Amino acid sequence: MKAKVEKIETNVVKLEIKVEAEKFNAAITKAYNKNKSRYNIPGFRKGKVPMAMVKKFYGVEVFYDDAINFAIDESYGLALTEQNIRPVDYPKVDIVDLGEGKEFVYTATVTVYPEVELGEYKGLDIKKPTYEADDAEVEKQIKEMQEQNARVEVKSEGKIEKGNIAVIDFKGYVDGTAFEGGEGTDYALEIGSGTFIDNFEDQLIGLSVGDKKDVNVTFPETYGKEELNGKAAKFEVEIKAIKVKELPELDDEFAKDVAAVDTFAELKENIKKTLEKNNDQKAEREFEEAIITAIIENTKMDVPEVMISKEIDAMMKDLEGRLQYQGLSLDQYMEFTGNTTEKMRDFMKENAERKVKADLVLEAVAKAEDIKATEEQVNERALELGKMYGPKDPEKMANILVKSQKGMIEKDIIIENTLKFIKENCK
Repeated sequence: MKAKVEKIETNVVKLEIKVEAEKFNAAITKAYNKNKSRYNIPGFRKGKVPMAMVKKFYGVEVFYDDAINFAIDESYGLALTEQNIRPVDYPKVDIVDLGEGKEFVYTATVTVYPEVELGEYKGLDIKKPTYEADDAEVEKQIKEMQEQNARVEVKSEGKIEKGNIAVIDFKGYVDGTAFEGGEGTDYALEIGSGTFIDNFEDQLIGLSVGDKKDVNVTFPETYGKEELNGKAAKFEVEIKAIKVKELPELDDEFAKDVAAVDTFAELKENIKKTLEKNNDQKAEREFEEAIITAIIENTKMDVPEVMISKEIDAMMKDLEGRLQYQGLSLDQYMEFTGNTTEKMRDFMKENAERKVKADLVLEAVAKAEDIKATEEQVNERALELGKMYGPKDPEKMANILVKSQKGMIEKDIIIENTLKFIKENCK
């Protein structure tokens, strides 16, 4: 196999690959063996027709499609390795010359990883943010826990007040026509929660059980459904019941019920520690993001559009998986949000491009600094994963992961080691 490379444009190369006549003949024989059970020629049992007889009846060209695939599968990867080329997509293949007993020649035009010209990445002047877990945030968390553990009782007398739960039937109309998704029965709406649009909830204050009212509202311009954006609507509403929430006392008993701790003071202390941990993690993430952004800005690279498109594909697949976990399909999500696949892909493009650039600069720094993943790190990470995916026998699962996914584990560790190196070398 011989290969030569021609640069067509930025990040696109064309390889001309020549496969020896003997190897192409072997590919033809392989194609015959793959398909010989299909040939039916009088005087021969099916699957027993000699290759020479198949050529006589059908022509040697009958083998070419499979032979071409076999020859390309065998030679293309070798050519990439020989020429030190990293493709980011499937190649466009054109056949130049072929025939039995002849050298097989083809070209493969492919988009490749971009050249990354690193700028400054050590000694960056990046300030790490800090976040305080103040008492107000602790109180907010406790208030949310109190709300979540409230008892709901029917309000036997009186009218709807802010903070009450109104159980309602409603039906919405735009321009006198009922619209899809604008109807509900026995819906429990907390007044003041901001769940419904505009001032819908405020208009229910003062109503009693059995009252009916037309509630007039206007949908936001960016509501998400084209037929409703900015439209005035009327909702026919009937009050079925009024309920009130009884909040539990904030004492030691409350702490025992919600967090299995002995005292309310201990609950507050635990919440504060959790907030501090979350704040530290948030600060660390933002510090890393700022570092990567600075390195990207200092780096010269021309990212191929196909790399961004493939990253968007991965993001769309991740979104679909998370929706399925919640019992929704991607189509249902699009319908609920008024989006289309094209809109979602456009929305994701900026983040996808940044992710690709971040991966490229981290890989370039790792290469420049010869940052590796040690065997000890790989084994430790495999054991961590083994405890997650094979808790009954984590060591066995770890061994399986090291054999089957070592490359992926190493890549993740190298990224982590590179980030650590860059952070340690910041001012």
